[in-house]
Amino acid sequence: MSPKRPQQTPTLFAAAGLDHEAPHPLPDRLRPRTLSEVVGQDHILGPDGALTRMLETRTLGSLIFWGPPGTGKTTVARLLADATDLHFEQISAVFSGVADLKKAFDAARARREMGKGTLLFVDEVHRFNRAQQDSFLPVMEDGTVVLVGATTENPSFELNAALLSRARVLVFRSLDAAAIEKLFAHAEAVEGKKLPLDAEARAVLVRMADGDGRASLTLAEEVWRSARADEIFNAAQLQEILQRRAPIYDKSADGHYNLISALHKSVRGSDPDAALYYLARMLDAGEDPLFLARRVVRMAVEDIGLADPQALVIANAAKDAFDFLGHPEGELAIAQAVVYLATAPKSNAVYTAFGTAMQVAKQAGSLLPPKHILTKLMKSEGYGTGYEYDHDAPDAFSGQDYFPEALGRQTFYDPPERGFEREIRKRLDYWAKLRKERGGSR
Repeated sequence: MSPKRPQQTPTLFAAAGLDHEAPHPLPDRLRPRTLSEVVGQDHILGPDGALTRMLETRTLGSLIFWGPPGTGKTTVARLLADATDLHFEQISAVFSGVADLKKAFDAARARREMGKGTLLFVDEVHRFNRAQQDSFLPVMEDGTVVLVGATTENPSFELNAALLSRARVLVFRSLDAAAIEKLFAHAEAVEGKKLPLDAEARAVLVRMADGDGRASLTLAEEVWRSARADEIFNAAQLQEILQRRAPIYDKSADGHYNLISALHKSVRGSDPDAALYYLARMLDAGEDPLFLARRVVRMAVEDIGLADPQALVIANAAKDAFDFLGHPEGELAIAQAVVYLATAPKSNAVYTAFGTAMQVAKQAGSLLPPKHILTKLMKSEGYGTGYEYDHDAPDAFSGQDYFPEALGRQTFYDPPERGFEREIRKRLDYWAKLRKERGGSR
């Protein structure tokens, strides 16, 4: 006769008969129950999506879900486990350590011996250090677990190469306006009432969600809580009630790099208005203005270069002006530099030339310069013989070759016919003509 199981003590809520009546947040109540209910990720869950194709075989390899918060990474992982008859186990890299991982792996091994596989979902997987990430490799390789890691960070930068080589990266996209509208419509159907918003306010609420499905439903719930009977909010009232969400911008995350990239590309593309917009976005979100000033200096040397030599001067002056004036007055100097760079002639000729020269220098090895330009201390070995002092030559140009003899003459810098580099082009063409006339192969 088997021993009696100890009777479980009911919780306070269960004893009071309230456990089923406890309120659940709207995002939790509307969590999809099947993969077909997930919105906004048709590129991976649609008829030809990557996950759809995997599920047709009812087998899964290890996966990394990369995308912003509120795009369905956890939900999809849970539904994948259901669809492939795997036990779903979830841990968070924020709260878990080596002991937790070992416990999860041991449980998965025990399950496997009973014929049941495990989908191990690791939230914020990028927060594990390299050694912890390496601990996943053996259990991934022997099939103990199917790892599904979720990250908001770029996996190429944050995850070990060994882990990435054993997992497929799937990108989750921010929800577009149509996907957010689907969530609102679903919420209205479940709640049995419309959001108390006029058309403009509804569009504003969509924008406030900023591509985050969970946030959109939380905001919708706040709107319902705030509305009195028969009250309809306009856009201004909505923003006052919700106190307008701050820009979603994590200075350590991809949003930071996306915006600085957009600023840089807008300057490169000669669009001062777009450049000012992204500059304002970053400053409004609390970005360090000196970081932006440093990037502006980088833009000056990378994308304007000698097409306008003043660009670097103005970029450095903007950095110094901010140092002198501080916030907020000094930010105008950075804005002025951004507009100057965006409207300046563009050239990456020096940037390209330097990159090519670096490549040749690494490949060619430690070649000696030609003998005629080496130090006179080596004169006994023939070094320095035949050197011509350029200032003594006609036009202050001797036409000598300064490349190592084993390498031969190279051309790295090729200035375009734009801005000040048009003048440099004329000088280089003139010197090339003189070099040819004077036998620059010496």
